[in-house]
Amino acid sequence: MTRLSLLALAAALVSSIPAWAAPPSDTIRVQLNGDLRSTDPGTKRDDNTDAVILHIVEGLVAYREDASVGPMLADSVAVSDDGKTYTFTLRDGIKFHNGAPMTSAEVVWSWKRWLDPKTEWRCLPELDGRGRIKIEAVEAPDPKTVVFKLNAPSALFLATIARTDCAEGAIIHPDSVGPDGKWIAPIGTGPYKLEKWEPAQYVQLKRFADYASRGGERDGYTGGKQALAETVRFTIIGDPAAAKTALLSGDIDLVPDVSIADKQELDGQKGVRTEFAQALSMNAILLQTRDPLLKDVRIRRALALAIDGSQIAQALTQGTSPANPSVMPSASPYYTDVERQGYTPNIEEAKTLLAEAGYTGQPIKMLVNRKIQSVYDTAILAQALAQQAGIAIELEVLDWGAQLDRYTSGQYQTMSFSYSARMDPALSYEMMSGPKDTQPRKVWENPEALKLIQDAMVTSDPKQRQAIFDKLHQMQIADVPLIVTYNGADIAAVSDRLEGYKPWAASKPRLWNVAIKN
Repeated sequence: MTRLSLLALAAALVSSIPAWAAPPSDTIRVQLNGDLRSTDPGTKRDDNTDAVILHIVEGLVAYREDASVGPMLADSVAVSDDGKTYTFTLRDGIKFHNGAPMTSAEVVWSWKRWLDPKTEWRCLPELDGRGRIKIEAVEAPDPKTVVFKLNAPSALFLATIARTDCAEGAIIHPDSVGPDGKWIAPIGTGPYKLEKWEPAQYVQLKRFADYASRGGERDGYTGGKQALAETVRFTIIGDPAAAKTALLSGDIDLVPDVSIADKQELDGQKGVRTEFAQALSMNAILLQTRDPLLKDVRIRRALALAIDGSQIAQALTQGTSPANPSVMPSASPYYTDVERQGYTPNIEEAKTLLAEAGYTGQPIKMLVNRKIQSVYDTAILAQALAQQAGIAIELEVLDWGAQLDRYTSGQYQTMSFSYSARMDPALSYEMMSGPKDTQPRKVWENPEALKLIQDAMVTSDPKQRQAIFDKLHQMQIADVPLIVTYNGADIAAVSDRLEGYKPWAASKPRLWNVAIKN
């Protein structure tokens, strides 16, 4: 199909959007590439659901811009000396969307609902003893104080309850459910409240006039929040070309997620601009350390010396994402000069290592898919770069589901892969580390590294955690269980009608502190 035909098809798709796509003028109009799964926070959910719901509900704590955790509905958090008791002092003046004041009673009620298996809350397995933490009690000694008692100390408790996929452990009013406990609609504390959801069409939010902002600058999901528009409408447009055409024609104001290719095209268009921020996702080439050939660390190091992450990052992101050799995302507050140190490309040294290892040009198979373009393009570039050192990489293209099955079972030599965001560095390391006998999807099984990761999940002291993460990075570079290339970027296309919109590391749109120009 020609480019002209594609544009005509996109225009036809946009023209098929019904009349409800023209809301009142004081409305921020946002594309959503799929419908909500529900309005019950952190239960039946996906990224689209989370993005909308987190305008409506808030938790005791939330992620800051730099991926650290800060207070949200809590004014402060105190931790006992043994690390097992967390005391939250609530902020004054917070109201629910039904006008009722928020007290510790609603916090306890909300958390009892999340911890009830019948709710099927996303984070329950992390907090009911199946994971590393068990919440043994949630108590309210007075209207402004809530106390959580854990079975063991954990450096990840606050990071877990702040998770966006768990709706930040949203504090909601009991009237969100009926007398029978059946879900009705979210009555939260956020800057916007749910006005209407027309399934498969749109979700409309209304400014909450009595919202109590923390004040100050926008800071991730905490900080100052102001609903500057009367309404926000998320319009379901699943086709990326149709979304882009709707933006260019003025039917919507924001496409929260566009490709590098779209960015290059839109940057030259009148009336729109692109904004981007470093994300926490990770692109990498995984190396099977139990493979008969790749179990020799010299061959893995030769691959790392030949495959230049800087060239890959520049070619695939057009400068929006610098190279990063570390499992730790570059947006993390724990990312230092230590984590920036990786493999300096050196073809001659790679050839020397290969000769020492007895490598004579045996083909190395790399699994890849075409669904995720960056994953495929990384493999193409890695193949060409490795060839310069005499390493023969053969690509095997699978559909995404088949590649994921091979990843899960550990049945591969190498593969080009992408990990989704983890907000805490300990979780970044945990997602790719573990014993392969019981968890074959894991990439790195160095016993010392596994012990350090466990320490990072218990230790709360920032200096001690920094030392652990620095050591883990240095060990990762030495062992070469994978070759990290770069973290992704969150790229948004924005109409000049809006001011104040900024993407951020969590890769979810935030429509507070965003205004419509007069």
